[in-house]
Amino acid sequence: MKKVFISLLIFLSITSCDVVKQVQQASNFITCSFRLKDIQDVRLAGVLVQNKRDVTDLNIGDAAQLAIALTGRSFPLTFNLNVEAKNTNGSIAGLARLDWILIIDDIEMVTGTNEDAINIPANGVAVFPLRMNVDLKKVLNGKSGQALLNFGLNLAGSNGEPTRIKLKAKPSIIIGNRLVAYPGYITVTSTVQ
Repeated sequence: MKKVFISLLIFLSITSCDVVKQVQQASNFITCSFRLKDIQDVRLAGVLVQNKRDVTDLNIGDAAQLAIALTGRSFPLTFNLNVEAKNTNGSIAGLARLDWILIIDDIEMVTGTNEDAINIPANGVAVFPLRMNVDLKKVLNGKSGQALLNFGLNLAGSNGEPTRIKLKAKPSIIIGNRLVAYPGYITVTSTVQ
């Protein structure tokens, strides 16, 4: 009986230490400073449009692929949004999951979840990518094909028009077997030009 009691005490102390560690890491994560580092691999209907100012900058095959996609039911925009987190705390900042909302030019584009753990070293910086997949025909319903193209080119930062990006992020930690979400959102904004 005594061995069972001691084993139970050891288990509870290890578990409670783990909970304290997770709460501390989440607390550190919330106090980190964030910025949208960059956008990479911007594609419209599978065509790489990074550093393209206009459709005339594309080769004929890519331009044809975009034209065909514009006549279809969807017009996918995909890209990597790289978020930089700076941890000024003396211990690791981390979380188990990140739910997010992407808003571009005051239009809610897409929501998503990053199920991968994110850890930022003590007094360090980490960049974590979020893969975005947006159907521009659904989100910008009723807009012309040229407007859809311009939207993607502006996001790639090469069309000269500023694009306002806002990422609302809700971190979560695991305590025991339960996922616990931060009560609000961390908002990170940037302008791409």
